[in-house]
Amino acid sequence: MSKETFGLGSDFFVSPSERDPVKAARDPARPLPKRFYKEAVAGQAEGGYGIFLDGRPVNTPARRPLVAPSLPLAEAIAAEWASQGETIDPATMPLTKLMNTALDGVAAQMDEVEAEVAKYAGSDLICYRAGEPESLAAAQSAVWDPLVGFARDRLGAKLALAEGVMFIEQPQAALDAFAHALCAYVGEGAGAPLRLAALSVMTTLTGSAIIALATALGEIDVAAAWDAANVDEDWQTRAWGADAEAMVRRAARFKEFGAAATLSRLSTPE
Repeated sequence: MSKETFGLGSDFFVSPSERDPVKAARDPARPLPKRFYKEAVAGQAEGGYGIFLDGRPVNTPARRPLVAPSLPLAEAIAAEWASQGETIDPATMPLTKLMNTALDGVAAQMDEVEAEVAKYAGSDLICYRAGEPESLAAAQSAVWDPLVGFARDRLGAKLALAEGVMFIEQPQAALDAFAHALCAYVGEGAGAPLRLAALSVMTTLTGSAIIALATALGEIDVAAAWDAANVDEDWQTRAWGADAEAMVRRAARFKEFGAAATLSRLSTPE
């Protein structure tokens, strides 16, 4: 192992959207690496705060220093490494994976990733409502109407709503307002790629750029955001019962969502 870094290859730490962490962890063709360190701590490093395994810094799969802009974020990542048992299981290290994604991928294509997130606002989940049954329509309105209000009042984006799944074109003024709010949230500096990576993951997992940005800006908490993203699924569960495998997949997605929200919060200046 090189003296200059401790880390793992890109086969183990990839974007959550690229590989199912649960499936990867169970794949016998990809055995988990054995833990090779005793202590994992956060500490000062060039450009911020690094993660050190037995005193040696962790790098990303692309050999970039894994450096966080805040000590609390570095401590949270170090805690993932410290909590590993005899093997290192990437499925239990969502913050580490997100940091790798941000530093190795998002940082080099900020404009493209930001455009992809903004694109979701053009067909956002919360804008498409059920006409029936009445109970589902009511459940959607109860959770999504406040988010429509948030987009209007805080972001300046007055969204159009549709009944059913037929595409409705959003007013350009609303899309421009959302794009402006997105850009303002991402900001500049070392934390910008982290915030954008977190927002991208939250948007992909929920199908809603509005839910993602509301979470990032502290308008709603993680639990409320996840409930908002799963109104339809929760209604179906109440009506027909839960599917065990689906619930396992949902729990894995929620873990990724929570990690993204944490990354957003801990990479945002006070």
